[in-house]
Amino acid sequence: MLRNVSAHLEIDVAGRTNMVFSLAVAQANLLESEKLDIVLNGQRLLPAELVDRHGSRLHELISEQGRMTVDYSAAVRGQALPAPVDPMDLIVYLRPSRYCESDSLAPTAQSEFGGLSGTALLDAIGTWVHDRLYYVPGSSRVTDGAVGTLLARQGVCRDYAHLVIALLRGIDVPARMVAVYAPGLSPMDFHAVAEAYVDGTWHIVDATGLAPRQSLVRISTGRDAADIAFLTNHWANITLRDLSVLAVVDELPVDDPSLLVQLR
Repeated sequence: MLRNVSAHLEIDVAGRTNMVFSLAVAQANLLESEKLDIVLNGQRLLPAELVDRHGSRLHELISEQGRMTVDYSAAVRGQALPAPVDPMDLIVYLRPSRYCESDSLAPTAQSEFGGLSGTALLDAIGTWVHDRLYYVPGSSRVTDGAVGTLLARQGVCRDYAHLVIALLRGIDVPARMVAVYAPGLSPMDFHAVAEAYVDGTWHIVDATGLAPRQSLVRISTGRDAADIAFLTNHWANITLRDLSVLAVVDELPVDDPSLLVQLR
């Protein structure tokens, strides 16, 4: 399986600021090629690369005022082996977090899914969230969490993932959020899915059903959207003028939602 991914950003930077990009595929991916170009006012900038314990690769730099363009591309060959399970994750990803209020949703989760486990549990939660939400681009705010999403009955991929994660944690199943490149996604963009720890390893839950899970490429991993943003900055304002994402695979898989799938 060969997957080609890319992202293009155009940003107006109002003043001197610290910027952190999360565009690069995670460290465990098998790369045939990769390129990252960051240009400010015609001059190329060289960011520092930082890698977290999940292999998420962040690129940090200090930018001055001006117009910035960012271009990232990579060719990923085959699939990496799943990362070893970290016992710390089984603690951290059971806790409520900013966007995944599992403490508030625990009664709902226990009422709807108590007694289920393994494949049956993941299928039930994914179907439940899919059937109760409408996918509406632009419908959610960056501050909305799982509770707000359930009340509004609409959202985008991050909102679906937040609700899945909160419900899983609400019945004591470790769950986390992953930013991915998603071949087959329409409309094309960065995508967010949940990962649940069942049967001794991590498995993908994508309640949107918008892209085959087998071809996803991991970018970053964390508690919720606060940990996996593709861009963060501090000190000065920035304006994102343009964003385009592309992810293609040589042969698009056919996904069977009833099967467990690992993100590799």
